[in-house]
Amino acid sequence: MAAAKKTKKNALRDEVEEPSKKKRIKSKSKKSKASIKPSINLAFIKDERTHKVLGGFFMLFSVYLILAFISYFISWFSWQTDDIFSDIGFSRVLFDNTIEVHNFTGRLGAALSTLFIKYGFGIASFLIIYLMFLVGFRLFFGTHLLSFKKAFRHSFFGLIWFSFALGFLFRGAKSAIFGGVFGYELSSWSIGFLGKTGTFILLFFALASFLIVAFNIHEYFSKTSEKEVEDPEKEAALDNYTTDGLGINDLAALEGGSSENEESEELELELTLSNTNDLNKAESVKEETDIPLEVESDDTVALEMDVNLPKEMSELKEEEGDLELAIEKVEEEEAVKENIPESGHGIDTEYDPTADLSNFKNPSLDLLEDHGSSNEISMTKEELEANKNKIVKTLGDYSIKIKSIKATIGPTVTLYEIIPAAGVRISKIKNLEDDIALSLAAMGIRIIAPIPGRGTIGIEVPNLHPEIVSMKTILTSEKFQNSKFDLPVGIGKTISNQTYVFDLAKLPHLLMAGATGQGKSVGLNAIITSLLYKKHPAQLKFVMVDPKKVELSLFSKIERHYLAKLPDKSDAIITDVKEVVNTLNSLCIEMDERYDLLKMAHARNLKEYNAKFIARKLNPQNGHRFLPYIVVIVDEFADLIMTAGKEVEAPIARLAQLARAIGIHLVIATQRPSVNVITGLIKANFPARIAFRVTSKIDSRTILDTGGADQLIGRGDMLMSTGSEMIRLQCAFVDTPEVEQIVDYIGEQQGYASAFNLPEFIGDDDGGKSDVDLGDRDALFEEAARIVVQNQSGSTSMIQRKLKLGYNRAGRIIDQLEAAGIVGQFEGSKAREVLIKDMVYLEQFLEELNNPK
Repeated sequence: MAAAKKTKKNALRDEVEEPSKKKRIKSKSKKSKASIKPSINLAFIKDERTHKVLGGFFMLFSVYLILAFISYFISWFSWQTDDIFSDIGFSRVLFDNTIEVHNFTGRLGAALSTLFIKYGFGIASFLIIYLMFLVGFRLFFGTHLLSFKKAFRHSFFGLIWFSFALGFLFRGAKSAIFGGVFGYELSSWSIGFLGKTGTFILLFFALASFLIVAFNIHEYFSKTSEKEVEDPEKEAALDNYTTDGLGINDLAALEGGSSENEESEELELELTLSNTNDLNKAESVKEETDIPLEVESDDTVALEMDVNLPKEMSELKEEEGDLELAIEKVEEEEAVKENIPESGHGIDTEYDPTADLSNFKNPSLDLLEDHGSSNEISMTKEELEANKNKIVKTLGDYSIKIKSIKATIGPTVTLYEIIPAAGVRISKIKNLEDDIALSLAAMGIRIIAPIPGRGTIGIEVPNLHPEIVSMKTILTSEKFQNSKFDLPVGIGKTISNQTYVFDLAKLPHLLMAGATGQGKSVGLNAIITSLLYKKHPAQLKFVMVDPKKVELSLFSKIERHYLAKLPDKSDAIITDVKEVVNTLNSLCIEMDERYDLLKMAHARNLKEYNAKFIARKLNPQNGHRFLPYIVVIVDEFADLIMTAGKEVEAPIARLAQLARAIGIHLVIATQRPSVNVITGLIKANFPARIAFRVTSKIDSRTILDTGGADQLIGRGDMLMSTGSEMIRLQCAFVDTPEVEQIVDYIGEQQGYASAFNLPEFIGDDDGGKSDVDLGDRDALFEEAARIVVQNQSGSTSMIQRKLKLGYNRAGRIIDQLEAAGIVGQFEGSKAREVLIKDMVYLEQFLEELNNPK
């Protein structure tokens, strides 16, 4: 009985121990398998110097073969054939100097030409040279000229098909060289097997199938889908790109083995080494392995690297496996050629608003500088690794487990995205913001928990060496040059190093705030510069308010091109507070007049109205005119609120509420984001806001309604809120000398006679009957009086439309009507009250006025 129990117990123990034994045996077998594999030292093959030497050799040798092949054809058709392989062996070609050849490249060139052309593939042999040059270029420069896989597939087909086709077409003794021996023999077999007609059909079918598969040529004849154009650079990135400058498949081709077998051997080798304590040996093996490349759906490149966890996280490593850091690196966008918008709207357009300045040219991109910014990311692998280890260690100290971590490198900060393990509270990670900042010894750590739409938690860490984002790189980007926005603004780059362009017409207004010296003025210059590079003076006007008198003074040189001002004012850059109030009220009048025009034109917005005006569907005799966009730039808004208060806030709030549809957009900047400056009325009408670095969380909440701006690092680092999302950007830098060059370039060109005149605004202290001399009445005074009394509406715009006058003359007439007692006083944007109600009484009044007793 005891023996039976013992036997049963032993059997149960063996059953429990069986999986572990199998695991040890399997590991041992893998170890022995890895140990018997020959250790191949790939250092020589991976050495960059070896790549340079081989690449140079392949490119020069391809040039040599081109000369040899061309010379061979010349000598063939001049009856001086260098067919030296027919009579002698290759050894005599090398050492017998008595052999005479007519080839430019000597006996070797003649021998290789005979081998490849006559006894090979004929003219199609040039494709071999093409492939050889591509391999040499890839090895020497470390980049793909074209996709090697696609080039190899196309060349292989061309080598067979052209040799076959030329051998079929040219079968004479003199012309047999076109297809070579391969083409001649293949065509002879095909003609005997299929006949000439069948061979022709076979050749045609092979060519058509290749074009359909390789180039989607069938889509040219299909209206249901558009042709898909492949990007050779993107496909080149997919062809096993490695940081060593040589693809995995290229290495396998040089070694004579397949890349898949090599990867499996390396994985088994890493598995064997992971069971040992020799960390240095493991690191040396990892240095020799290639870094695999993953191309994600959003065209961002993720480099996955094996990393060693700190000792404190050894238990986590056993439970969760090796934690890898995936580095998401967005390649620099390619600069496109300068795209200067053409003047006018085409030959089919009846009206061209740019005709007055048809020779105007937007500024050249050469006026901007690069400011020493490079396309390479300044973050090193060691810095990324150190930050990752510190973040993981800090989270591990508080028993927070994570599944994965990925780094996205930006120009100023690096975003580490982590996915926490199941059961970890997000608030627990959010509360460790100061602890992570302490462990990294960095300023401005910002935690986004969670990242909207990503399902991860973001930790933004400033780079040790932040980059300067040059305005030139923004304006030369394809995203800006090809933008179809009405008012495109390239403000900077995102945390993933992508150019960020927004449409000011869609925002529709922008509020900028931040502490002194954090980049507000540079941001305003970036906005203005973007619009100057995209819009014609007929399409855009600026109203610039600068209480400090020095920030926007540079743009006074473009007054006759882009600026708008009140009539009879000498300076287009507004610096006086009283003039600011008058200008804002004048913009309100302009807004009301534009809405009247849109109402008469049955248009909902400025874009529809201008389209109708350009198409000659609106009559200028009824007061219609082409309406340019008006962008109001207000610097140091806090100073205006302190000095003018409600007089400034009321018209700005009214413009922000109503002016979107008629093309008036506000950009307001302030360095004091307090609640008495950025009031609730202002915030409610400015959904788009930009926050540079501020000193307190209260200021951040005042601007953005959330924290984060106090964690920025300054020097153009900013957060942009568009209402639905929050984006961290690095503002583009445009220096003062660059702005001077741009405005000088524009100012030297032909401009309008004067700046764009806004409607005249007369304040309470400016009007009065005593200022008007009724003895010097306008010639159209009586006719204007009859129109006003007949319509019972006393507005300058109505007189302007009815009598086809300019705004200044119509304004003087309305002042004379007020002085005569026909209309009442000015009431802001409302029409004046008509004091005379009857036409009969008006005629008597005019007669008494003309014939005083």
